[in-house]
Amino acid sequence: VQLQASGGGLVQAGGSLRLSCAASGRTSSSYFMGWFRQAPGKEREFVAAISWIGDTTSYANSVKGRFTISRDNAKDTVFLQMNSLKPEDTAVYYCAAGQISTAQAPRYDYWGQGTQVTVSS
Repeated sequence: VQLQASGGGLVQAGGSLRLSCAASGRTSSSYFMGWFRQAPGKEREFVAAISWIGDTTSYANSVKGRFTISRDNAKDTVFLQMNSLKPEDTAVYYCAAGQISTAQAPRYDYWGQGTQVTVSS
């Protein structure tokens, strides 16, 4: 499975961005999908995950109520709608595919290249 993340950019605090992760390859729609982020000098952290049919989602407490993960299996694409962005959301955002829905990065099998999100105050 190959993953291509896009949609990052520079936005002011309080603004919104929508990240996309296009998947291709073997049965990409049967994987659980997750978003992670990594800020400079910090470890990669879990942001959100979604089941392979999209009926179950989970979020980090820091983004709950502001971010929404969704997927369109017909287009093999996962989205992360980010609203009410804060400067502390600044990071490189990565999408990942795995066999189970989990917040643990090592349990994901495939990773995209990352897209930079910068939130100015």
